Amino acid sequence: MARPTSKSDFMYAAEANYKEMKEFISSMTEKELSTPFAFDDKKKEAHWKRDKNLRDVLVHLYEWHQLLLDWVHSNMKGENKPFLPKPYNWKTYGKMNEFLWQKHQNTTLEEAKELLEKSHQEVMKLAETFTNEELFSKGAYEWVGSSTLGSYFTSNTASHYAWAIKKLKAHRKNCR
Repeated sequence: MARPTSKSDFMYAAEANYKEMKEFISSMTEKELSTPFAFDDKKKEAHWKRDKNLRDVLVHLYEWHQLLLDWVHSNMKGENKPFLPKPYNWKTYGKMNEFLWQKHQNTTLEEAKELLEKSHQEVMKLAETFTNEELFSKGAYEWVGSSTLGSYFTSNTASHYAWAIKKLKAHRKNCR
């Protein structure tokens, strides 16, 4: 699916990918759910080593929803807030992801599912409040920088869900 460039395309992609991810999770066997993730060392991105199970993937998605919600709400109230919290930036966000992973090591899978369901609904409800132009026109909000607000929504939903699906499919393949 092409990256959304309109509100309607975004809403469709986010919901479709979320539904696909939930359906994939529902299809996971007990073996797949109980087997820790173990990926090939050739995979370079840190997340292949960081996430050890489905819960880790779900809380990662949840925490990035929280970043988006906090960033949008704060800036819409006039608080000039960067997307990533201090002391993190786009060069060090991997360390933030490690912190978020550690934060949820006592979260249960059921809690992770509930947190993600709630935050997905909150993100979609928030996106609904913006017009197509507010979401997909560059310069609509100064605090977004050179990107579009819709790009942030897409990255934190549709694209992130596609990432999760890819990871879960790789885990399924490893379990066979």
